Amino acid sequence: MSVEIKKVKKKKKGIPRALIYEMRYGSPIYYRDYDKVLTGEKTLEEVMGSSKLQALLIWLILKFLTKNIDTTKYYVLTNEVGFQWSSRSWRNLDIAIFEKDKLLKEGINDKYVKTPPEVVIEIDTKADLRKYGDFMNYAREKTQDLLNAGVKKVIWYTTFDKKVMVAEKGKRWFITDWNDTIEIIDNLKLNIDNLLKEEGMEL
Repeated sequence: MSVEIKKVKKKKKGIPRALIYEMRYGSPIYYRDYDKVLTGEKTLEEVMGSSKLQALLIWLILKFLTKNIDTTKYYVLTNEVGFQWSSRSWRNLDIAIFEKDKLLKEGINDKYVKTPPEVVIEIDTKADLRKYGDFMNYAREKTQDLLNAGVKKVIWYTTFDKKVMVAEKGKRWFITDWNDTIEIIDNLKLNIDNLLKEEGMEL
């Protein structure tokens, strides 16, 4: 083994667990700009934090869901919900809608949830995308993982192009614009463009 390869392995081994955003079959997915934390250019909090727009969109969607969804049937959870679907495999979820009975049956504790959500809603990502080439390669992989794990629907809102991607297992995935109306669950429909306009914001 060359000295150069040894140095690379040592460097990778030294990355703190706190910089791991997600884990896929034992392979870590780091926070974007994790390397800048290692060099001292950024703090851990800086790479883990959400942008103002991302945080606002999550808040608007949560407000809409908690006001309109059947809260006797569903829990709407947020704050990067950790979903572990396999050994050494977990994903962070911006917003996840769970059937109450299923989640309560699993039990409430301080571990990552193992019950598949009915719906996952994602806004952009905090993941380092360099090994993926671009955002869509990462989003497709994460979406497919979630659907394979039993999630019924995955919805992505992207701020850089104001698009929505909707994926359901066994159905045609599609990408549309923010001003389109998307069914979330049980015929409950959301239009993110309208929500922003109601707040007096047009992006």
